[in-house]
Amino acid sequence: MMMLQLYCGDEALVGCNPFHTARPRMVLEGSPEAVSSQSLDLRRACPKSSRIYPSPGDSILLTKEPVKYGELIVLGYNGSLPNGDKGRRRSRLALFKRPKPNGVKPDVIHHISTPLVSKALSNKGQHSISYTLSRSHSVIVEYTHDCETDMFQIGRSTESMIDFVVTDTTPGANSAIDGQSAQSTISRFACRVICERNPPYTARIYAAGFDASRNIFLGERAAKWRTPDGLMDGLTTNGVLVMHPNGGFSEDSTPGVWREISVCGNVYALRDSRSAQQRGKLVESESNVLQDGSLIDLCGATLLWRTSEGLLRTPTLQQLEALRQEINAARPQCPVGFSTLAFPSLAQRGVVEKKQPWVYVNCGHVHGFHNWGFRKEKGGLERECPMCRRSGPYVPLWLGCEAGLYLDAGRPTHAFCPCGHVCSAKTVQYWAQIPLPHGTHAFHAACPFCGTWLTGQQGFVRLIFQGPLD
Repeated sequence: MMMLQLYCGDEALVGCNPFHTARPRMVLEGSPEAVSSQSLDLRRACPKSSRIYPSPGDSILLTKEPVKYGELIVLGYNGSLPNGDKGRRRSRLALFKRPKPNGVKPDVIHHISTPLVSKALSNKGQHSISYTLSRSHSVIVEYTHDCETDMFQIGRSTESMIDFVVTDTTPGANSAIDGQSAQSTISRFACRVICERNPPYTARIYAAGFDASRNIFLGERAAKWRTPDGLMDGLTTNGVLVMHPNGGFSEDSTPGVWREISVCGNVYALRDSRSAQQRGKLVESESNVLQDGSLIDLCGATLLWRTSEGLLRTPTLQQLEALRQEINAARPQCPVGFSTLAFPSLAQRGVVEKKQPWVYVNCGHVHGFHNWGFRKEKGGLERECPMCRRSGPYVPLWLGCEAGLYLDAGRPTHAFCPCGHVCSAKTVQYWAQIPLPHGTHAFHAACPFCGTWLTGQQGFVRLIFQGPLD
């Protein structure tokens, strides 16, 4: 029998790790480097010269300004959960360099009898992924500590190993409840993000997260397979989808193609349906490296990844507040009632104020609230604009409060249809062209601030204000 161990130069090749691109070499049985017939060694030792812990001087520097890898923002919450951000359950999470690395990497592969899996995984201090191939055969990949990376886990579970607790997002500004959904489609241990601790602090996304026993289980019915190099890979039940925009998160970018990420971080074309058994085709030209503006869909919630560099180009809450005050200082008026309109403060959400502006979303004319103009033939759901006689939904306007969703600090001149969330022209134009996953195989553009599906030809409208009368 010929035994195989994979190496890149002087280091063992990590099968689930896309860092390695060098060609593997074979190690024959009987040589000092050969492994046993039941295990494959994948370990890659930390360089002896690497310094894991900072010096005292570095410690002071890091205390003042810790390294920030980036932020994950859940679409649909407009800055905070309905009942407020609490602990690990929040609308956005900043990922900082940990005091000590907690990343893991593949180490050894074991081929064992399925009934012995529970015994093999009895060591709770050992991270591992178990692939059940049949009732009599399982493959266990043991993971070992990686001194060069930090790991962050995301999922529906509230257990301590989850860094970011995410629940299903219901379209609508305040319709999502702050709690667990009885029929959630988000996995308890949905995915994990691995960040390199050294510049350029590359972040990578992987499907599935380790549970309380530090294990990931892919049962007999899960989509899994043996890779060409003899290693294992697989997909989670509802999958983790990722879309990298072409050109990054900017006004010139265009939507990328939605792909599925495997447990080992490989990129595949989408399955026929979200939970189909047959995987898509491997996309070797793409990677699981997150870039500014990458979207991560967990089948129930969609997250936006913003790099620390990208966040420097977004407006601050202070800038958004200044734009709000600038609009209110112009004293826009209702063209019919002649009342002065004013956007409420960014902290005021969900409760419509008396002076709040309203808009006819089909034409963009801004008015104060009035209780007339209903079209009976439309079931009373539409109003007729007194300025242009066009009929359509009539909704209050709300400023987008989640600064990380903005492409620029431009004036809030446009609103999404039909929800009425207001932001800059470049921001609405960008999000209106992004198809977000919905259900098992559908995609639809939605307002990033509340998750409402966009309607109309463009999905947004330019606001037409009436200035004060002299």
